[in-house]
Amino acid sequence: MKFPSWLPRFRHEVWILAFGRLLSQVGTGFTLFYAPIFFVNQVGLSATAVGLGLGSAAISGVVGRALGGTFADSKFWGRRRTLLLSAVVSAIASFSLANAYDFPTFVSGNLLMGLGMGLYWPATEAVVADLTTPIQRNEAYSITRLSDALGLGVGVVLGGLLISLTGAYRSLFIIDGISFLVFFGVIYVAIAETNRFVERPRGEGWTIALTDKRLLVYALVNTMFTTYIVQIDSTMPLYFSNFLKLDNTNRGFPPALISALFTGYLTLSVIFQLPIARALNRFSRPKVLMLSASLWAIGFAFIGVTGIVSQGHLVWAILGMGVLSLATVTYMPAASSLVVDLAPESLRGTYLAINSQCWAAGYFIGPPLGGWALDQSATIAHSFWLFLSLSVVVAIGILRWLDRIMKTEK
Repeated sequence: MKFPSWLPRFRHEVWILAFGRLLSQVGTGFTLFYAPIFFVNQVGLSATAVGLGLGSAAISGVVGRALGGTFADSKFWGRRRTLLLSAVVSAIASFSLANAYDFPTFVSGNLLMGLGMGLYWPATEAVVADLTTPIQRNEAYSITRLSDALGLGVGVVLGGLLISLTGAYRSLFIIDGISFLVFFGVIYVAIAETNRFVERPRGEGWTIALTDKRLLVYALVNTMFTTYIVQIDSTMPLYFSNFLKLDNTNRGFPPALISALFTGYLTLSVIFQLPIARALNRFSRPKVLMLSASLWAIGFAFIGVTGIVSQGHLVWAILGMGVLSLATVTYMPAASSLVVDLAPESLRGTYLAINSQCWAAGYFIGPPLGGWALDQSATIAHSFWLFLSLSVVVAIGILRWLDRIMKTEK
């Protein structure tokens, strides 16, 4: 099979891994938006209970990320066995959720899912790093992120279609579990072990990572970036729904329009992921992240304007979501590539586990922060986006500091 000339030239394992990730994310898309609806409206759990159950995945995810980084760098587990373990745990979690009828079984399913996802991220990102050269990594991470976004989008659409036709919510979790088993098969058949193991005293890898000043500075700013990303999913839909004044009323955008805005955001992310990664590959990773930070500032400012203008709300919302999609695709591959640049080859899993923990921190900080802002007055809700925009000054300052450290220690 001959690939189009505009596609990057990677080892075939990178494309196979990307395809496996796409299949897995289709299954995740089936359940992502519909699990809360099902467990509240059909199982009968309270919204608070469902929120607590979903949040429990973040707790086990922290443990999973730590184990995933350690396992990925170990001689026995390595990248391949860690990915296989992740697929098995995630499949069991999906089948458990398909059979959950009360709060304890719902929580146990989510704890398993968080553990499986935690094991997955350090290992899969380490495999991509192992199979590519430094100059290829921006585009390689773009391809895998593109696969994630496409799979998730397709899964959400197909899940909604299946629910509208059959109402069989539990089948979504069964399909999700099957998708993880398919991913297991792809890894088992097509991906060989890529870890180049180096014998170290127990715990020394984490000691090296946690005393690496460059990594700790990066983790600080990366937590800010992940907190920004969470606002798009957790805070912005409610802001668009409840805090806009259309036609001199307090009525915000209708659900269909909000869905269209987020579909547009995802579509732009898919279209521009690879071209932006290719165009920015000539710049240092900290400088690319500075550009991303600037785009976050502009995008959040546009979102804030959406809530305070007397007309043209939709135009400002489209501009804001468009700029934020560019900010996201600028950030994603550069962030993972930077961590790989910092890591000793034998500790890529451990370093990428710390990178992944930044996402856990962002998802811990972001929703309560945005929720608090929206629980206050309209003035504070509108000002929240300006606060996020101005906070980018701090992020750029940290990135400039990181750039200096990296140049000094070359």
